[in-house]
Amino acid sequence: MSGADWLERWRQGRIGFHLQAPHPALEGFWGRLELRAGAKVLVPLCGKSQDMRWLVERGNPVLGIELSPLAIEQFVAEEPCSAGKRRTALRYRQSGFECTRLGRIELWCGDFFHFQVEQAAELAGFYDRAALIALPPATRQRYAHHLAQLLLPGTRGLLITLTHDDPCRGPPFSVTHAEVEALMAPNFELVLCDVATAADGLVESVWQLTRRGPVRQAHSNRSRDEHP
Repeated sequence: MSGADWLERWRQGRIGFHLQAPHPALEGFWGRLELRAGAKVLVPLCGKSQDMRWLVERGNPVLGIELSPLAIEQFVAEEPCSAGKRRTALRYRQSGFECTRLGRIELWCGDFFHFQVEQAAELAGFYDRAALIALPPATRQRYAHHLAQLLLPGTRGLLITLTHDDPCRGPPFSVTHAEVEALMAPNFELVLCDVATAADGLVESVWQLTRRGPVRQAHSNRSRDEHP
């Protein structure tokens, strides 16, 4: 699926992948990562996922990256009211991205592959529920490599994948266990946490990933982006 196809899908409202509640696998397995309080989490191809609000409620600020500005506008519009009021979204431009900050959630609108290591300085975790499986086979290797380049050794995250009986159908595309291992094992330690079959025949797998390499206390030493 090209970027233009993705944007058109949002314009047409063909977002059957979107869930109105946090993903059960996130609720069930996020605690296994044992991230420190305040650890910032990367959510690539975030859409308007409710998972981001769940993460913030558990003490993890979020940096989401999304190509569709419509997805971000809908996320802001769906912000729950507190005491009859919605928080005001702060808009700014950062390193070629149009950014929206809503409390402890930052949404960067642009191409994930243009997000660079200098902008990832504060990231201490990641969560991929709909990024890898949204990409066609030719792009998945590029995604896995780019994700690894952004993250410091020791960074932990959750990856959720799906398999189904038509490898050409998607998104979501079918990504087998063998492909996950081929894509991720060179740069991540993998633990398969769970495999479950849904009523529609989709098989969902939950993976815990840890960036390979010697653990360094380097998040505070990498250059930080300046935000308004």
